[in-house]
Amino acid sequence: MPPRFNIPPLTRTCLLSSISLTVLYGILKYNQLIHSTPDNATHPQGYTIPSLTIVPGLSIIYPWVFAIATLVEANIFTLALTLSTLFYGGKYLERAWGSKEFGKFLLVVSVVPNFVAFTLFNLWYVLTGSTRFTFVTVCGGIALQAGYLVAFKQLVPEHTVTIFRGVVKIRVKHFPALFLLINLISWPMFRTDVSMVLAFLGFISSWTYLRFFKASYIDLGSADPPQIKGDASETFSLANFFPDPIHRPVAIASDVVYNFLITLKICTPFSAEDISASNIRHNGAGGDVGLSSIFISGGGGPPGGRGIGGSTRAEAERRRAMALKALDQRLHAASSKAASTAPAMPTTVNAGSSTSGSNGLGETKFDNHS
Repeated sequence: MPPRFNIPPLTRTCLLSSISLTVLYGILKYNQLIHSTPDNATHPQGYTIPSLTIVPGLSIIYPWVFAIATLVEANIFTLALTLSTLFYGGKYLERAWGSKEFGKFLLVVSVVPNFVAFTLFNLWYVLTGSTRFTFVTVCGGIALQAGYLVAFKQLVPEHTVTIFRGVVKIRVKHFPALFLLINLISWPMFRTDVSMVLAFLGFISSWTYLRFFKASYIDLGSADPPQIKGDASETFSLANFFPDPIHRPVAIASDVVYNFLITLKICTPFSAEDISASNIRHNGAGGDVGLSSIFISGGGGPPGGRGIGGSTRAEAERRRAMALKALDQRLHAASSKAASTAPAMPTTVNAGSSTSGSNGLGETKFDNHS
């Protein structure tokens, strides 16, 4: 019996679209080459397809390229890498989030980096006068790859990827910084300025969306789980994406930008409830189901042990129980405070309940050292 590939619908659509658009791009590029003249080779525009890829000086009249250029690859090797990213990463994220939320994420990490890159290259042309910046081709799944790594950092930060039969082991939470470092190093060596720009823009746009805007639910065992916006947990702060020696400067810089955005009312500050809810979600051991079937193994347990996330999951369950107890105390305090607005209720009892709930929440900390 031939193998069956159970691929979610949106991931399957992206895979087919990437193959189709890349083949079409190759056909159009080949057609340009066989009908070229000596002037084509020397013209700054060169051989470009502004209707499928982003060419800063030409693509403004083709607005759809800001959405589809991410799925267009220039050669077979980058196509294979993008298809692998879409297949493994997309299959997991679409099942974890659902097709609707996964679709929103894809739009953010495709359109935003492409549009900002388009703006940056045009700005560099204005500042330098070099036509190379206006006729460079911006396409490929680099921004998508950066976004997927950020999403995995949020969902399963403590899991470990093992390659070369266990010779190399890397935790998922270190992949975004490693990915940015590789693109930063390759930029001056191989003149991969487009890949470097897209990598950083994909990282920033995906983190911003997941940190402040993506809606998610907390599993409290109820039929109608509460919804929270963004991810206010300390483990998902921008500084925690980078090595310890640069945590402090990154934290200071991000705090300045964050406070500036709050002043402009672009972002709203996280409340204590947001932070508590995000910590509950991060310590609830969710998000690891099914990941081992893709490419990630549990974090360092012995062979034949408790399986993926054995001791880590037990510790996470303990913390989750503590967090749920703290949240229950806070909800009880809120109910008592609401009841105090009624004239017949004595205010002394409610004040005591509110204080008790507040203290219970304040003494619960989530450092995620598991």
